[in-house]
Amino acid sequence: MTILYKANMVRGAEWARFFAEHAPELPFRLWPDIGDSAEVRYLVAWVPPDDIAATFSNLELVFAVGAGVDQFEASKLSPHIPLVRMLEPGIAETMVEYVTMAALALHRDLLHFIPQQKEQVWREIRIMPAKRRRVGVMALGQLGQAVLERFTAFGFPLAGWNRSPRDIEGVTCYAGSDALPDFLAGTDILVCLLPLTAETRGILNADLFARLPRGAGLVNVGRGPYLVGAISSAGSTAVIYRARCSTSRSRTAAGGPSILEPSTHSYDAAQYQHDAAGSSSRTMYSMLSHARPWRRLAGMRRA
Repeated sequence: MTILYKANMVRGAEWARFFAEHAPELPFRLWPDIGDSAEVRYLVAWVPPDDIAATFSNLELVFAVGAGVDQFEASKLSPHIPLVRMLEPGIAETMVEYVTMAALALHRDLLHFIPQQKEQVWREIRIMPAKRRRVGVMALGQLGQAVLERFTAFGFPLAGWNRSPRDIEGVTCYAGSDALPDFLAGTDILVCLLPLTAETRGILNADLFARLPRGAGLVNVGRGPYLVGAISSAGSTAVIYRARCSTSRSRTAAGGPSILEPSTHSYDAAQYQHDAAGSSSRTMYSMLSHARPWRRLAGMRRA
């Protein structure tokens, strides 16, 4: 009856020490040292191995250690094997912190000031009060509601969009595809927390961006395949998309040249790769300091 761990190896070593202390009778293995595959009863994974059913014939239970389970394809799991999403306060809290950091970076024009610091110049940008910066969150589950609750402290006007109706105090809620355009039209900073499904794949595209107000920003803390274009090739991404666009929304919507279209630009996808081992702050700084496509946009003011 073996427990197999397939995720971050540093954390895996901590798991191994814990099981050795508290359940020494249970064999615990770290991927790729699977031992006898027929003995594996429990799988703890972030990204599941290929051919789960064929490789682990006696598997009884799968634990997902990430914030979501959309990386697990249901077709690859036998119907009788439960998939357990592991939730603990630290996951939600670190996600809330990360989204808050990203949104405040956009709100306070950090993408403008980091290049200035490197160039040792000072170009002032007029501060936008939080009460005039509208923040919208896509997906109003546990994480989405936790993010919105944190944002209330800053005084942002808050909105949320979900597939099914929600009622959240202090938040203007929208539901369903018909309400999405109205939600986007009133969002200056868009936070995407959607699960990756057939319906959400490619949802962050030029048509959606064209519905956002000019100068809107995007914080995508979900999966890379939401995004249409070269930037999505990084897989799981956390994108700070600061689009200070001088092109009218009507021209953008008509398919004309626009800086809102990721596929029209060249990105180094590796710069946007989320650090699965943690260190969100270092990942954020790396993205901000290397976000060359945004530097030429940073000086444009909201019309």
